[in-house]
Parts: sequence; C-alpha cells; structure tokens
Amino acid sequence: MFTGLIEDTGQVVTFTRHSEAGVLTVATSLLPAEIALGDSVAVNGACLTVTSKGNGALSFDVSPESITRTTIGKLKNGSRVNLERALRLGDRLGGHIVSGHIDCCGRLTHAENRSGNHQLQFSLPPEHARYLVEKGSVTIDGISLTVNSIARDGFAVNIIPHTYAKTTLEHIRVGDQVNLETDIIGKYVERLTAPWKPDGGLSMKTLAENGFL
Repeated sequence: MFTGLIEDTGQVVTFTRHSEAGVLTVATSLLPAEIALGDSVAVNGACLTVTSKGNGALSFDVSPESITRTTIGKLKNGSRVNLERALRLGDRLGGHIVSGHIDCCGRLTHAENRSGNHQLQFSLPPEHARYLVEKGSVTIDGISLTVNSIARDGFAVNIIPHTYAKTTLEHIRVGDQVNLETDIIGKYVERLTAPWKPDGGLSMKTLAENGFL
C-alpha cells in the first residue's frame, strides 16, 4: 500500500527482457539500509518487489502482467522513474490510498503553463473514466493528484511547481504514455453493490427470476 507521495526519482540502469518477463534495475538515492529484499516499491506507480540491491541501485523482477498492463516494458536505459516505498503503520497518509496496481495506461493530450502551474490533460479508456470523480484522486505514474475535470474518455489535473520539479512530470511530453490507477474505493463500491452472478452484472433473466418481470 502506498500514498502517491514520491520519495525519489530514480534512473533506469538496465531493463533486461527474459521472454515475456524481465528484470529492472534502477539507481536511486534511497538509503539501501532502509530497504530489505522482498520489500515493495512503487516504480512509476507499479508495485514491484525488491529482489536485489547494491551499488546504489535496486533490482526488481517484472512479470508478464506488469509488462502488458503498464509502461514498465517501454523503459529505456536512462529513463527517469518515480519511486515510493510501501506505507508503514504510523506514517501520515498525505496523498490517498494507492494500491500500486495499475488499471490502464493513459496518454498526455495537452499541456499548458498557467502562472507557474502546469495544467495537463490525459486520455484514458472510457471504461476506466467512470471511476474518476471531479475533485477526487487519481494516481499518474505513482503520483497522487486531484482530478480537476472529467470527460467521457479523459481528465485534467493541475500540477504545482513543487510536484512538477520533484517528479518525472517535468520530462513528460504530449503523446507520452503514463500509468494510471483510479481510486480504489469506487471500484469496491461498484463490485459490492452489483447483483452477484458468475458472469457479473444485471440481466433480464436475473430480473425475471426475482419476480421483477
């Protein structure tokens, strides 16, 4: 579990593919003594497990699922990534509840600088846009941000100068892809309030069987 408050922007040393999986090594200023093998670290928002460390770098095994569902597989040597260690009991929850499980990839469609703030617009699949609410939370490449506005297949956020300078958003360009995680609360509410059936959802058959037709 994470908060979406970035602790460091690391730099990819290597990303080695092994068939459908891979091993990612990232140089970081995070203190190695405070990170144990097996710890969870969010890399651009994707929860990965530390499998080795040394020489100021952390290595992670990357599963085929993570490569398919995130931008991790597109990283190159020298790419900058946002890093956050897992939340500890007693830590302040300064961002919002972030699972580190990426829902989908979005794409930056428009960027504008207004009075030192950066207003960014992103596209995303419409089936994921339903979990965004205005003034709610969204995670972009691991960064906890507030949703300013929503469209059928996109949304906008405002980036203050501090966040812009301390994360990879400083390097993002129109057309670039990002990892997106929508607010987990909405997904659980939808799941728990939907009538249960093996194939999910409400059907005419379900209505008839329960006396509504």
